[in-house]
Amino acid sequence: MVLLASITRMRVTQKGQVTIPLEVRRALGIAPGTEVRFELEQGTARLVPDHDQAAAEIARVRGAGDVALSTDEILALTRG
Repeated sequence: MVLLASITRMRVTQKGQVTIPLEVRRALGIAPGTEVRFELEQGTARLVPDHDQAAAEIARVRGAGDVALSTDEILALTRG
């Protein structure tokens, strides 16, 4: 369990956004692009990372590339 003694309150922006503290993101494996869902129960909300959705998306595109280049060659092209 992660205890956040120093972070007890977060402020919601005008756009309805809240920053998830780094310790929480690390503990839950939340990275940029991670899908999350909110579960509501009796006046509380639970943030749940949807790792199954991410795995399904990865599986869907796995093997879709049709380029006959190695990873190093692709990286060389993207880095200029």
